[in-house]
Amino acid sequence: MSDVRRPIKAALLQVHSLAGLALALLWAVVGITGATMAFEDEIEASLNSHIMRVDASATRRLTPDELVARLQSAGDFGRASAVTMASDPSAAVRIRFARSEGGARPSSVYVDPYDGHVLGSPRAEDFFATVRKLHRWLLLPGDGNGIGRKITGTAAICLIVMLISGLVLRWPHRARSVKMWLKPNLGLRGRGLHRSLHAVIGTWVLPVYLVMTLTGLWYSFEWYKAGANWLLARPVTTTAAMQPKQPRGAAADGKADARANPGNDKRASDPNGEAKALTFDRVWTAFLAQEGDQYGRALLTMPAGAGTAVRVRSWLPDSSLESVRDEFRIEAVTGRVISADRYADKTFGERILAGVLDIHRGAILGWPGKLAFMLAAAMMPLFTVTGLLLYMSRRRHRRLARQPVGHLVPGE
Repeated sequence: MSDVRRPIKAALLQVHSLAGLALALLWAVVGITGATMAFEDEIEASLNSHIMRVDASATRRLTPDELVARLQSAGDFGRASAVTMASDPSAAVRIRFARSEGGARPSSVYVDPYDGHVLGSPRAEDFFATVRKLHRWLLLPGDGNGIGRKITGTAAICLIVMLISGLVLRWPHRARSVKMWLKPNLGLRGRGLHRSLHAVIGTWVLPVYLVMTLTGLWYSFEWYKAGANWLLARPVTTTAAMQPKQPRGAAADGKADARANPGNDKRASDPNGEAKALTFDRVWTAFLAQEGDQYGRALLTMPAGAGTAVRVRSWLPDSSLESVRDEFRIEAVTGRVISADRYADKTFGERILAGVLDIHRGAILGWPGKLAFMLAAAMMPLFTVTGLLLYMSRRRHRRLARQPVGHLVPGE
């Protein structure tokens, strides 16, 4: 190694080691939780197959508001905030609820689309909700509006630094040798084995970790999201994407009315000053006028704050990706379609932006991609352990090197 490169690598090693020690546990938590959620949809579908399907019937299926009304007559479930409808006559309807005054969200329920009776709450929903909060916000107060979001985002930036510095530090003398890059030396023991596993497996997962961190930053920093929109989206789309979202706490404005009628009693005022309850049916009718029977499933979500625009996300029957969807915003009081954002009309860059979540978890590559990303995320604790062992080994060797020769213990 040249005299110029030696101090550079020494400095990189210090940065790599200290950052790794400081953030290793955090990265391990994020990695394990990410791996846990890799096949969340498949796990929930398997656990809840008995309540997600019904016997198809020639009877007319109930409208969203009729389903909500029958649900509320069966018990106090809270205010319905979202309804998932499907074109499949044997698919149950899923109804989600708004957060309570304490900030907790009741479990969603599946209901029979023909008579509205409750089929049950999905298993593992609360478990995955907790894992998701731990993954994104470390279970810290404020959720997405708290400090946890910034901590995980900063950790993602530091991980990029770790990946780049680690690549430079392990650059082999025979850089063109595939064996040197990708084959661990399992014949070694102790420090040599730890270094081989740390470096070689790190090379395997480096592309995956880069994709995970670069897409994960989308959820952590508004400046990063704004920059990605500026780079990849058309100006009109960018302007719409940068509109500020309604703060989660704004939902409290409608809680007094919700307590009086715990059904779907989110209210708006008409031009005459009279209060009107926001309902799903006007939105549902307007959506069907747009899509007809071409949709596979549709998610209708009430606004969190004082607005009256309902967001409708629609997936085709054969769609397996979260990102391949059309999105509408429909005025709940009048049924007027405010905007229609169709996936087929998006540019390549806009499709990348729409698919950030699918890219982040590897779903863009199908189940093999999800499996590869899951395994890579699950390996994060390996780097925590081997990195710590390597750091302790280096300290021990430095301590021994500073001792006089006569003080060395035989065999060390």
